[in-house]
Amino acid sequence: MSATMTAPHRPAPGSPGAPGARRAGLRARRRRVLVWIATHALAVALALMFLAPIAFIALTALMTDEQALTSDLWPREWNWENVALVFEKSMLLRWAGNTLLYAALGTLFTVVSSVPVAYALARFRFRGRRAAFLLVVTTMMLPPQVVAVPVYLVWARLGLTDSLWPLILPLLLGDAFSIFLLRQFLLTIPRDYTDAARVDGCSDLRTLLRVILPMARPAVAAVALFQFFYCWNDYYGPLLYAGVEQENLTLSLGLATFKAFHSVQWNLTMAATLLVTAPVIIVFFFAQRVFIEGVTLTGVKG
Repeated sequence: MSATMTAPHRPAPGSPGAPGARRAGLRARRRRVLVWIATHALAVALALMFLAPIAFIALTALMTDEQALTSDLWPREWNWENVALVFEKSMLLRWAGNTLLYAALGTLFTVVSSVPVAYALARFRFRGRRAAFLLVVTTMMLPPQVVAVPVYLVWARLGLTDSLWPLILPLLLGDAFSIFLLRQFLLTIPRDYTDAARVDGCSDLRTLLRVILPMARPAVAAVALFQFFYCWNDYYGPLLYAGVEQENLTLSLGLATFKAFHSVQWNLTMAATLLVTAPVIIVFFFAQRVFIEGVTLTGVKG
């Protein structure tokens, strides 16, 4: 029997499996990557600048006590027990509960009290409306340190110092920045909606709840996030009113106290810092679309 030899199959020069086609595909892919890097070079550089401190904190938090004092940037061994030591050597859970109470109630009170004021300034026509709005904006220019002493004396006579209530209760009267932001957004909503609601017999309160608020959800979400982050990161207010008892501290003030007691143990300090900042990063990561939408849709009309 004579064996027949068959030549190996070679792809046609223009087919996708040809070496030339593969090289052309790799070159095209590489070109697209380079074009993307060139287009987003500034954004990538800024992102790396913002992420570098967080990466440094995370890596230092997992180092040993001795290595944290050196110039090493990468842990020789991963010490996950540093996170557990932070909980053992501090009242972190209690501080987190106080901060969450402050941030949650402060956000709720701010939204509930600021929305009606912003609606009145944006929709009602009354004498002195512009003067009232100017007065609200002017209060944003007043530093809190100017009125700190008389306000503290008022709360001291009411017996509410050494707690967070002097920071939470005033938010029932509204927040100037939140009122300004909501008012500017409500001005962009056409009056035809409110006029149609009045024709249908809706009261002002029902118009606000059923017509205006559903359309103003991005602005309300932005205001809520602004206030939540402010309360979560507030340091001056708790420093003034929380007192010296450890169980009354918030995370920002408790972190400063923890750093004072463990100033040499940078690994524990960085671990505590990472635990304090992680909730804010997580909240912003999941709510950034609503947050950005609320800020961008808020106009400067009026």
